[in-house]
Amino acid sequence: CAAVALPTVLVAPAQAAEIYVPLGVPGVGLGIAQPIGPLFGIRADFMTLGQREKVVDEDGIQYNGKYKLNRAALLADVFPFAGSFRITMGAAFNKYEIALDASGAGGTLNIGDRIYTTTAADGLNVAVTFPKTTPYVGIGWGHQMDSGFRFSFDLGAALGKAKVTATPRGALANQPDIQANIDKELAELRDGVGKVRAIPQISISLGYSF
Repeated sequence: CAAVALPTVLVAPAQAAEIYVPLGVPGVGLGIAQPIGPLFGIRADFMTLGQREKVVDEDGIQYNGKYKLNRAALLADVFPFAGSFRITMGAAFNKYEIALDASGAGGTLNIGDRIYTTTAADGLNVAVTFPKTTPYVGIGWGHQMDSGFRFSFDLGAALGKAKVTATPRGALANQPDIQANIDKELAELRDGVGKVRAIPQISISLGYSF
């Protein structure tokens, strides 16, 4: 009897799935949680900040910026005390991209230590990207076995290092000293966003378990 009782405690009969809406960082989304027992559960969700466009000035260069911030995740929850507290691990599938474009249509671009004479065909494209697939680790409360309306909280991060690259276009790309000056221009970005090694998640969720 004891041999039968132990698996029954660890893996209870399947609970109906919970549909939930997370809100916070990194955005708003939709998810589904499936408890497997009082100690385990699995989840899948998607969160987004959508797409944004913004003009930014970086070290004297005006960029037209485009931002894409989307994240999907497959997650496993462990409830070590068979309560609401959980440890979460899994994989995040990211589309965190920042595209900065500096046009040479104004006649000049000041890049690094030199002012380049430019035309509308010239410019500088800067891309900041986060790895497409990263591990996720975190803690939280909620998504345990229950029914009705559910509240939950997540604190964690998708772990990975951002990458910063730049590509000149037009006649600007043929300047013999362009790469050295691009490296100087991007030093601040590489010392800032280039050192990002994680995208945090801090969110609350409202859900309903049927």
